Formats: sequence, C-alpha cells, structure tokens
Amino acid sequence: MSSSSNDIRQQLRREMRRRRRALSPAQQRHAAQALVRHFSQHPWFKRSRHLALYLSNDGEIDTRPLIELAWQQGKQVYLPVLHPLSHNRLWFLPYQQDTRLRLNQYRIPEPPLQPHRRRLPWTLDLVCMPLVAFDPQGGRLGMGGGYYDRTFAFLNRQPNWGKPRLLGLAHECQKVEHLPLASWDIPLSAILTDSRLYQAMPTDGSKE
Repeated sequence: MSSSSNDIRQQLRREMRRRRRALSPAQQRHAAQALVRHFSQHPWFKRSRHLALYLSNDGEIDTRPLIELAWQQGKQVYLPVLHPLSHNRLWFLPYQQDTRLRLNQYRIPEPPLQPHRRRLPWTLDLVCMPLVAFDPQGGRLGMGGGYYDRTFAFLNRQPNWGKPRLLGLAHECQKVEHLPLASWDIPLSAILTDSRLYQAMPTDGSKE
C-alpha cells in the first residue's frame, strides 16, 4: 500500500472515530434499537446457531441488544479474544450471561482464556465485526491492528468456503463512497447500520 493511501486511511480513522464519539446518548440508544430491529429480521441471524459478536467501545454502535436477543433465542454467542501465541489473531470463546470477563491489553473486556472451549473461525455461522469506516462494496476500515484480517485470511485463499458470513456493524455516518483497500483486507459479506443493510458480497449466490 502506498504512503498516500495509508495517510488517507489514517485520516479516515480520526474523522470517523470523531463522528461516532460525537453522537449523543439518545442518538446512540436510537441507533442500537434500530440496529436490533433490522438484525432480528435478517435470515442470516435467524439461521445462525453459532455467532460471534463483540462488546462496543469508543462510540461504536451498541451491540448489547443484539447479544441479548441471541441469548433469548437460544443461540451461542462468542466474543473475540486476543490469541495467546499468534500475533494479531483472534480466538472466539463462548459468552454467556454468567461469564466473568477480564480486560485484555487494550482494556477491552473478553472471556477468560480457555483453549478447550474456543470455536474455530471457519465453524462459526456469522461473525459481526466492528469497523471504523465502510463502503457499500464491502470494504472495511478497522483500527489498523489486522486482527480480523489475519484470522479470516482463509476466506481470501478459499473464497468458496462459504462460512462464516462476515457482517460489519456501524452507524450510518461511518459510510464513505470508496475505501482505499490493501491486498490483505478481507471484504465483508454485508454491512448493517441503523438505517439499512448494504449487501456487498453474497457468499452463496443468494440475494437475501
């Protein structure tokens, strides 16, 4: 990636983080309620038994209502955990109502490290991913650590694998027309915001 593209990405990160932090508590609540309404009706969610979510921070759209909805419907929820051995990769461990969370090196809560309970990435049905910015084509700009890109790199090597679907979650104000992407960026299957679904890259040929 060229230095100019990298500069653009860094500028976008600063601007989009500023935008979402500027949302009022009332705007955040409204966005979270709208997101869960859209999410609850989507076939990907209805069919998923094993889905990964994340705990929101830094102004991200609130995922707690989605997690509670999944629990109510008897689905198994997993949270990302920093891989203890491989740099910038993730494990996914079960998250239940009685799970005692601990803070990782970024001060983000995560389940305790229990290797025997982890779910392999390619056995998840749906992975809901955080992002800083997105475009309607499925481009995702993260925080720059590359954790999700490295964890799901097998989808670039084997595009017909079919699982999991990668769904970005965001405020509508985080959308841009086009993102400068690197060769290692993993495209999203779709992006869901408080306003609408952007169907970017169906993984099974469907248009749902």
